[in-house]
Amino acid sequence: MRYTATLLAVTAMAGTTTLAHAETWDMPMAYPASNYHTENGELFAQCVADATENSLEIITHANGSLFAGNDIKRAVQTGQAPIGERLISAHANENPLFGIDSVPFLATSFEDSDRLWAVAEDTINSVLEDQNLVYIYSVPWPPQGLYVNKEVDSVEDLSGIKFRAYNAATSRIAELAGMVPVQIEAAELSHALATGVADAFISSGSTGVDSKVWESLTHFYDVRAWLPRNVVFANKDAFEALDADTQQAILDCGAEAGAEGTAKAAELTAGYLETLAENGMEVGDPSDQLREEFAGFGETMTEEWIEAAGEDGQAIIEAYRAE
Repeated sequence: MRYTATLLAVTAMAGTTTLAHAETWDMPMAYPASNYHTENGELFAQCVADATENSLEIITHANGSLFAGNDIKRAVQTGQAPIGERLISAHANENPLFGIDSVPFLATSFEDSDRLWAVAEDTINSVLEDQNLVYIYSVPWPPQGLYVNKEVDSVEDLSGIKFRAYNAATSRIAELAGMVPVQIEAAELSHALATGVADAFISSGSTGVDSKVWESLTHFYDVRAWLPRNVVFANKDAFEALDADTQQAILDCGAEAGAEGTAKAAELTAGYLETLAENGMEVGDPSDQLREEFAGFGETMTEEWIEAAGEDGQAIIEAYRAE
């Protein structure tokens, strides 16, 4: 497979390859160069270069260096960047449908995440198209766990803690648990933890390793809350200005990137938790009480999401549960 075959070459040459090309697209990304989402974006870019015989070069910009994470989607919509990657649930305030992947305890495994996205994808694509965006691919994060600076046996133990929020779902969990939500982007997380701006958050093992959270926090509870997705989208005007063969090359490479990135996320999940433990964190399952209390939040938030998302949201949930 062309996409997979480029892995070693892209890893070795990331950021240094210069191609003969007719057009260059800058691709802002929010996460570090070492993160698998960013590495996957590099592979996608190489795939497009190969497929178009270097007539289109996509240059990735890691860690919010071109646009901050919360600015990437707007930058692509308005044509400041022709393509970019964004945690789509961070924009659930624009449209609740963007939060389908982050409804707590609705889809808690890679298999369930893929099933949920499969029934939601056409609807999400339609919303993006109305915003001058073309969906290219998406890749999930590993299941989300609870990072905290103390032992936690119940929701009561979380009361008053400053909790890093990055989308509507995490803000709502903070509210339900009596925590204090603080909006913090991934690139700012390490500093926020080190300075006490936040004392807890829910995220994947990948984020914990990227941010070396063991330098500030002590416990990780594998609550497997949800698997949020990063979505890559292109500016519709820029995409439609390309010839049909180039458009198809981007979509084909995107399909491969989605599959390869998902497989990589599943492969890395256990290793991330091992790394947290090796660096001194207490890593384990939540207590039965905490699990039950979080599951109750999930039921509440699923119903709230359906109400906010309307008929389209109801149809997605019904289709997912019917499978």
